[in-house]
Amino acid sequence: MFSGMSVHAVDNKGRIILPQRFRDELGDEFYVTGGFADNIQIMSVAEFKKLREQIREMPGPKAMAMQYILFSATTLVSPNSQGRIPLPQTLRENSGIENEAIVVGMDTRIEVWNKQKFDEFIAIQKQKYLEDALELLKF
Repeated sequence: MFSGMSVHAVDNKGRIILPQRFRDELGDEFYVTGGFADNIQIMSVAEFKKLREQIREMPGPKAMAMQYILFSATTLVSPNSQGRIPLPQTLRENSGIENEAIVVGMDTRIEVWNKQKFDEFIAIQKQKYLEDALELLKF
């Protein structure tokens, strides 16, 4: 399970260092792709395969939309010896990531965000959904 968050610099080649605990769980190769919000997603090969299979089962137009949006920007990456991975320029531009990124563990995947966009997104989630979600939890 991926959990926690940390802030990382984006170097002049568009790379970030992933936390060691995330790299250990991801393995030697993993996928970097567009997120479902203004972010970048990182998934293990196995997790990406599950997502790909779900998309293939969708009705034609929905599957096509997901394929264009998700697969066109997907890259298989391996961390270098310092633990850095490339974030493709198109994905950085689409998510507003420039010099700094926040890396967030999200259970089965990792998200990489522009800090300001992440803070705004979380504020909306708290305002719109948190109270209702808390009522569904059984403590």
